Amino acid sequence: MIEQPIYSGRQSLRNSKLCCPPQNQAAIQGFHVTPGAASNLVVAYNYKKLLTKGVGAAVSPQTNHPLPCCVWWSLWPNRMVWLTWMLLFMSHTLASGNTAPQFKMNTTFSVAEDTPLGAWLFQLVAVDADGDQLTYGMTGAEAYYFSVNSDTGNVTLKQTVDYEKTKLIRVEATVDDQKNAQNTTIDSSIYTVLAKDEDTGSAGQVSYTIEEVIPNNETNYQLFYILFNGSVVLNGSLSYNNKSSFYRIKISARDGGGLWDGVIVYQKNTAYLSITVVDVADLDPQFLGEPYVGSVPENSPLGTPVLTVLAIDRDKAVDDVIVYSSVGAHNMFTVNSTTGIIALSGNLDREGVPGEEVQLQVVAREKKLNIYQQVAQVSTTVTIQVTDLNDNTPQFYWCEYPACNFTDFPVSNFSGQIEEHASPRTPVTNLSIVAYDPDKGLNGTFQLSLHGPDAFAFSVTPQQIVNVGTVQVLVSNSSVLDYEKIPNHSVTVEIVANDTRKTTDCCSFAMVTIRLLDINDHRPEFNQSEYKLHVLEESPPGTIVSSGITATDPDSGIYGEITYQLLPDSILFTFTVNASSGTVLVANGSKLEWGSRSVYYATLQAVDGDGLSGSTQLEITVVDINNNAPVVSGSYNVFIPEGQDTVRVQIQATDKDDPETNNGRLMFEIVPGSFSRNFTIDPKTGELISRGPLDREAIPKELGGNMMVTVLVHDLGIPQLNTTVNVTINVEDKNDNAPRFNSSQYVFSVQEGLPGISVGTVEATDTDQTEINYRISFRIESNTGSNNFLILSSRLRAGWYQGNLRLDPDIALDYDRLQQKLFHLTVQAENSDFGGAVDIATALVQVQVLDVNDEPPAIVPSPPNDIRVLENLTLHEWVATLQATDMDTKHLLVFQELGVTCFNRSVNVGNVCHDWFRLEPNGSLVANSSEIDYEVCDQVELKLRVKDKFTQVGDPYSGNETLRIIIGDVNDNPPVFLPITNAFVVIPEISAVNLQVAEVRAADADSGENRVITFAISNVVFISDNGQVQVLENLFKVLTMAEKDLYLGNILVASNLDTSLKGQYQLKVEAKDGGKSPLSSSTSLDIFTVDKSYRVGLQFDTGLPEVQANLGQIKVALTMATKSTIHVVTIKSLENSSTSKSNRATRKMLMEAYFVYSNGSALMYETVITLIQSNTEALSQLLSLGLSIIGPVDVPETNTEKELFGVIAGLAGAVLLILFIMIITLMSIRKSYVRKLKALKALKVASNFSVSAPQQGPAIPGTNKYNTEGNPVLGFSLDPSAPLDFEDTTSYDAVSLNSLDENTVDAPVNSSDTPIKLGRTEARWREDGWEEPLKAALENRSQDSDDKLQPPALPSQKYLSFDNPSLDTTDL
Repeated sequence: MIEQPIYSGRQSLRNSKLCCPPQNQAAIQGFHVTPGAASNLVVAYNYKKLLTKGVGAAVSPQTNHPLPCCVWWSLWPNRMVWLTWMLLFMSHTLASGNTAPQFKMNTTFSVAEDTPLGAWLFQLVAVDADGDQLTYGMTGAEAYYFSVNSDTGNVTLKQTVDYEKTKLIRVEATVDDQKNAQNTTIDSSIYTVLAKDEDTGSAGQVSYTIEEVIPNNETNYQLFYILFNGSVVLNGSLSYNNKSSFYRIKISARDGGGLWDGVIVYQKNTAYLSITVVDVADLDPQFLGEPYVGSVPENSPLGTPVLTVLAIDRDKAVDDVIVYSSVGAHNMFTVNSTTGIIALSGNLDREGVPGEEVQLQVVAREKKLNIYQQVAQVSTTVTIQVTDLNDNTPQFYWCEYPACNFTDFPVSNFSGQIEEHASPRTPVTNLSIVAYDPDKGLNGTFQLSLHGPDAFAFSVTPQQIVNVGTVQVLVSNSSVLDYEKIPNHSVTVEIVANDTRKTTDCCSFAMVTIRLLDINDHRPEFNQSEYKLHVLEESPPGTIVSSGITATDPDSGIYGEITYQLLPDSILFTFTVNASSGTVLVANGSKLEWGSRSVYYATLQAVDGDGLSGSTQLEITVVDINNNAPVVSGSYNVFIPEGQDTVRVQIQATDKDDPETNNGRLMFEIVPGSFSRNFTIDPKTGELISRGPLDREAIPKELGGNMMVTVLVHDLGIPQLNTTVNVTINVEDKNDNAPRFNSSQYVFSVQEGLPGISVGTVEATDTDQTEINYRISFRIESNTGSNNFLILSSRLRAGWYQGNLRLDPDIALDYDRLQQKLFHLTVQAENSDFGGAVDIATALVQVQVLDVNDEPPAIVPSPPNDIRVLENLTLHEWVATLQATDMDTKHLLVFQELGVTCFNRSVNVGNVCHDWFRLEPNGSLVANSSEIDYEVCDQVELKLRVKDKFTQVGDPYSGNETLRIIIGDVNDNPPVFLPITNAFVVIPEISAVNLQVAEVRAADADSGENRVITFAISNVVFISDNGQVQVLENLFKVLTMAEKDLYLGNILVASNLDTSLKGQYQLKVEAKDGGKSPLSSSTSLDIFTVDKSYRVGLQFDTGLPEVQANLGQIKVALTMATKSTIHVVTIKSLENSSTSKSNRATRKMLMEAYFVYSNGSALMYETVITLIQSNTEALSQLLSLGLSIIGPVDVPETNTEKELFGVIAGLAGAVLLILFIMIITLMSIRKSYVRKLKALKALKVASNFSVSAPQQGPAIPGTNKYNTEGNPVLGFSLDPSAPLDFEDTTSYDAVSLNSLDENTVDAPVNSSDTPIKLGRTEARWREDGWEEPLKAALENRSQDSDDKLQPPALPSQKYLSFDNPSLDTTDL
């Protein structure tokens, strides 16, 4: 015989007759263990059920400890040996051969309610086969009553107990050997299974294979492998946090095959190995809620809490204590090592904090070393922003903003200067005042105002400053600023800076002394407008003509320095003036000849240092002297205008001689000379006449226009005496020659931004010889742009002038903003002869404005438009090109990246995107990374600017701009299922369609439609308790629902479940997203079934209404006792239907229910009894509600084939019954119509039969009285002549017809009357002689056919009637 290989110990376990509850015996039937072996193999078809069916200790799915000892173990003292034995085989975890410790102690203790706090109660005692150091602990909802020493296990009282409030305390004791399991090395042997086969040869050779690994068989199938000797070996790394913490391996043992009844047969068996992964301290802690940003007002008191940092141990099952500390020598803040609270520890002044924020490095470390004997720690940066208080008064500083050092002492005295009569809004110069308040925002806002006796002449700007600003004092009333009238030539004003938000210490003051600068606003003035002077003839040179004529000028300095000069220049030949004192002197006494000129007229002019002049007129009279020499009367210095047609000069000569004689007669002649040919003279009269117009330009320039002609005057005496006289003809220059430019066109260029700069020079000449006529002045003809230029004239030499073309000092040309960059000017050169015609010459001047790179560049548009890209860009892929502009003609723009900020859902996520994009100098934005991920960062903000490398003047940088790069989502993330932490249970018997039995959760890191998840069930497999696998369909369906960022798949029952199946359903659920190219993932979940064997019956001694009314209280009490969920199946009576009504009020009711835990296990009735008995409060409540008995429910096994046959037979019977009813109905309808037809035939005969007179009138409804008019009920007339032959009738017809005789409506008959019958029915006569028509008709028919019955002669009766209680008009 070929025997199936079994795991050693199975038979002995069955025969051991362990003293355990029946439900536990049933639970261990699926186990195959080796008694006494050092193995820790647990093979169970329903591991989670076993954990809650009363087994005292089992391996926790999360730790390598035995499950906690429970107080209710004390109720089974006779079973502790068995429980301890089971503990030995169920406490193995994956620890490379490490054995779990076991408790060796009593589990029931008592404590007096007056026990003092801190008193020793008992000691937790456990043993470890490996001799490892043990750590004790205690958990549970009521563990707060006790304190446990983790090293010794000593338990002391921590919280006062009160017997009246708490009579029973349940806690769970834990013990840990601190051995690492998570870091088990690959290729380590985990466990060795042994399957025995009693056969021999190849049939007894057992081989092992791993068939399945739960969870995630597809992922974890390769995580383990098994050797030929049954050793299960680890083939991959384990992770408590990132992978599963529990594995169940299905192992198959198969023999080598052998003959059985002539056929080669292979036998195999399966077992399950449960492996628990224990967490170890291998991960650093993690801060929660980063980044940390807080704020605290300046000047806050010491100890002020700012914010709290929180870190957790990422080793979930270790959960070490976190200790906080700060790194660096920052003395402003401290961090509490236990709570993580950051508090102020020093004086805090916002103005002394750079950047108004403090960055603190906080370190969180675990108290214990990790498995590598290293400190597990993590650090984070905490940013604390210091908020402002209004604690500073605005102050004044002497500096040029922004180059100010506000750490220096403030200044309260300032000085500046301004010209007198300066225009309004003119600022005071040499005044560098900056007002500064270090507070922020409104706290740093202050007002400025002017005070003092001279404040009305000035104003201050700005009148309000936020934080810092340059202060200017402006002229507001220029008329009072007179240098000559204000003493000391200075004024003083006081500037007040007022912080209006402060009630005390609000203001600061600055005294400003303004010195007035004198301007040349006065001309020199003489006391008189005319002076009369005298001088002797032939006075020697240097003779003072006048010394008291002076002018005054109130201006100061050079503007008050006066110099004197005489005009015109011709007077200077005779007189001169001292330039400093104004004294008039004789320059040449020989000119003073009374005979030639007795009066001189001159203009004395006074000129100050700036060119302003004043004048007065002088009249100088020559006083004659007595001389004997004959002389020519007067001097002949004649001024004639140039071009005059005839010049006549009368020579006057006297001779003291007797004029009557030749000695006294005078003759005139011209002495030959340079100009003698130009004149003639009358010899007698002495009239000198020019020969034609005189041209000043023909006279040598060095003569100054003077033509000297010598006239000889001689008398006629003998010897003749003569004298000569020089006649000076001063040809006064006439402006008869126009100026001429050296060139008709000039071309100049000038750089922008230079006010008052020289543009170029033009030159012009005038051939006239006097200054007044050859003096040339230049001016610019008014046209477009001419007001930007000035031209100043200067003399190079006589008749040659230069015009210096300059920009207006108040105008700086801006090339970039000028619409006209080439100016066409017309420059005029003109002279004037003070009343004559003005001669003008013109020249064209082109001025080209040259561009200077002085404008900053700008990014366009500003701010830049958002750029949208999709994630997963390829490396170096072009994204966009940014644009910038510069108003300058020559520029070289270069883009610069200043910083990157990363956001995800509007939250700063640090530096995750700093290298995603690269900004090229030419503005091209390219992808710098192939790892651009929307789920990590969906918005990148680049801070950038542009630099002009050709900038010559000013700032080369543009303003900083922020470019937002919006990253779009791509469907690149499949849905991810959340770990399933709950066990799902279904009770097929009470699971209706659409009942939710399980739930899965999934999330998709994408967005929009890409993250919309739909669930579907792709596969359903049922694994029975005996290991058989069955593929099922349409048993379950899934309903998809959205919940915030998660999607829920509610698993619903789709059809009725088979209540006979025992085991678990394995569902494969698929999650698919909504992208155009959808991604999907799947997960498996187990739904454990609870069959009818777990149904518990609870008998109540109350009626059905009371049980139903108290059902809620009953469930609460049962849940309190068992800690399970109660599923009520039915409530029914235990009495039969024959119970008297008086006893029904006290009938016994049976409630059938299931007691199910969330992990899939259910309670048998024995366990329910034990748990209820252990909870006195719940027991008393149930007893008060009528509970009397708890026991099992006999649930008959159903036979599916018999049930199906019964259903089919029932349906066939129902069809036959319906056919039978239909046939009977049709037959009844037919008989009814036959009866009615016969009644009509009889009525035809009865209508003609009457003993006496026939009945008159229509028939009466509700009676059987008719006449020949017909039947009013049927609605037609009767034809008596129609044949109404009766057909043969059956006995049934006779009975039906005879029933008409039962109708009694007529009057009583005589007692002597003999009833007349048809067949078996009597016929009666009425007293009025009226015979019932139907009866008579029938009797008549009988006489015709049988000739036996004759109607009696009743002459006294007139009418015949019949009564039939079963016939009415409807039947007729």
